[in-house]
Amino acid sequence: MSSQRRYFLFVPLFLGLCAVIGGLVGPGTLPVAAAAQASAPHAPSSDEDLKASIQEFTRVYDAVNQNYADKLSPDKAIYSGAIPGMLRTLDPHSNFFDPKEFAGLREEQHGSYYGIGMMIGQQPRTGKPIVVHPFAGTPAYKAGIRPGDMLLEVNDKRVDNLSTSQVAEMLKGPKGTKVQVVVNREGSAKPITFNLVRDEIPRNSVWKAFWLKPGIAYIRIESFTETTGKELEDNLKLLGEQNIHGLILDLRENPGGLLQEGVAVAGHWLDRGQVVVSHRGRAYSEKPYLARGSQYGENYPIVVLVNRYSASAAEIVAGALQDHDRAWILGDTTFGKGLVQTVYPLSDNTGLALTTQHYYTPSGRLIQRNYSNISFLDYYYGKRGDSKDPTDIKQTDLGRTVFGGGGITPDQKYDAPKMDGFQLNAIRKNSFFDFSSYYFSNHSTSLPQGWTPDEATLESLHDYLLKQGVQFTEADWTKDHAWLRDQLRAQMYITAFSFEDSQRVGVEQDPEVQLAVAAMPKAANLLAESKARFEKQRASLVH
Repeated sequence: MSSQRRYFLFVPLFLGLCAVIGGLVGPGTLPVAAAAQASAPHAPSSDEDLKASIQEFTRVYDAVNQNYADKLSPDKAIYSGAIPGMLRTLDPHSNFFDPKEFAGLREEQHGSYYGIGMMIGQQPRTGKPIVVHPFAGTPAYKAGIRPGDMLLEVNDKRVDNLSTSQVAEMLKGPKGTKVQVVVNREGSAKPITFNLVRDEIPRNSVWKAFWLKPGIAYIRIESFTETTGKELEDNLKLLGEQNIHGLILDLRENPGGLLQEGVAVAGHWLDRGQVVVSHRGRAYSEKPYLARGSQYGENYPIVVLVNRYSASAAEIVAGALQDHDRAWILGDTTFGKGLVQTVYPLSDNTGLALTTQHYYTPSGRLIQRNYSNISFLDYYYGKRGDSKDPTDIKQTDLGRTVFGGGGITPDQKYDAPKMDGFQLNAIRKNSFFDFSSYYFSNHSTSLPQGWTPDEATLESLHDYLLKQGVQFTEADWTKDHAWLRDQLRAQMYITAFSFEDSQRVGVEQDPEVQLAVAAMPKAANLLAESKARFEKQRASLVH
């Protein structure tokens, strides 16, 4: 999948995840304490001041409750108003979770849930819920549910007028329970009914590793959950890590997650005892986290891919590998989310993720981007300039200069080519997804391995786009011919093979991944210099 297309699909998800799961170290058991960087201009200075402030809040609430023009919802006023408003004066990442949100957070961290195993989206033109893709090996996949199937009923209840989150909740339930799903499939004369049994659905945070070319492996980490470290070890073992001569570690669009899993991932390639990250806070002394793997980390060059949506634990991994000269970092400056949230379970199944500390890379760089004097929207959506702080200059183990001040600056910058109007229109209209559903309603879903759309299929796409209202000229079609072929191939692989096969095709076609392969000698040079430095230090100790 191209980096531009990932942007349109990913931004809303990233903003939610970065605010919700980035940098968590909980659950906490201590009383809720003040954040490390409280910016409220009238912060209470004593217990008496705090008591007076609470009394004033109560008086304001009573006045609103008694005199507001409409009926007041206490839950909405407190949970959606007062508490989030208080936390927003602290930093962009301290969050309060109502019971539903807190349960979702726990599920996200755990790495699995019970259901039938498929991603649901909205049909852009109608807004109705559709199947984006079933996950391989799940009840939905085994039953034959396809991408593009429109969801009509779940357990005899109409769902085509519900939101995707509402439908997703209906599909979840205890393991072993039954659920009936009715879909409308393009090309089918009548709705199709599936009777499924719910099972545990793993939320894999690590893509299955594969060979890009002989000796060059690729692995992608999407987030950091309770199982990420083990998933990484299992994937590399299954691939045959002893045969790796170069690895591309893809952390693009990774919003972060659990601190200890980021430490475990970075530690896989660092020597035992090397610092991965440290954190400091007003109520906490500095605490370093050390690599705990083998005495000497796995010994092959690594290129790490990052972009502006790589955050928190992803930045910890990239920063540690860069500071120890263990990997070549390629892409765009990362998000700059270096605040540690401790999770505190509260009453009524609610929760609080409170910023308690700041992250620092092994060289002492502050990861967190400056958030003072800017709005919440500007922090997440605003255009970011150069985040390097010229006063926060550090050095890697080999003496390379790196800067703090927000995020991880790559060793090699990559500027993704911008999409033209034709490409943007096709993506926004969901054209490749819709055409794939249309195509397979008239053709077999069986395609040969290595299949690429032929000219007849592309001409069919050409006519379909015109009927769909996608505006383009024949010159546009000729110029974007290769891009259209690649996009269609990746989309149709989901139905013909699996989502995982489609992901692999997208990676193989990604120009940034191809650049990473070309940059592998730079990573190899770093590794060689690091080894030479280590041998020199060891020799000096012996003599």
